[in-house]
Amino acid sequence: MKTSVKSSYVTPTGGNVFADLGFKPKEAAELHARSKRIIAEKLAIKHLLMEEVSTWMDKNDLLQLDAAKILGVTRPRISDVVRKQTDKFTIDALVDMLSRAGKHVQMKVT
Repeated sequence: MKTSVKSSYVTPTGGNVFADLGFKPKEAAELHARSKRIIAEKLAIKHLLMEEVSTWMDKNDLLQLDAAKILGVTRPRISDVVRKQTDKFTIDALVDMLSRAGKHVQMKVT
């Protein structure tokens, strides 16, 4: 049996991927700040949608397993919603769950 050994070098980041990619400091800072705002906005939307699912469950006295059957997902997915695991969901998936719960999601852009 032949063993293959590979070595790789990982360059540590400075905390700003744009600076790491070689953008000028001012532009890197602006891009980094903008990306953080966009991410924060998306996380806030996911959090609100997850809160709506949790509220719907509470109002209907649903156990996670019952909610999962209604929403067409697994019980662990419902647990992730209840625990606000935003990184595990797209906005679309959460809107779909709320639709299956009989909720209508509207969006307002300001």
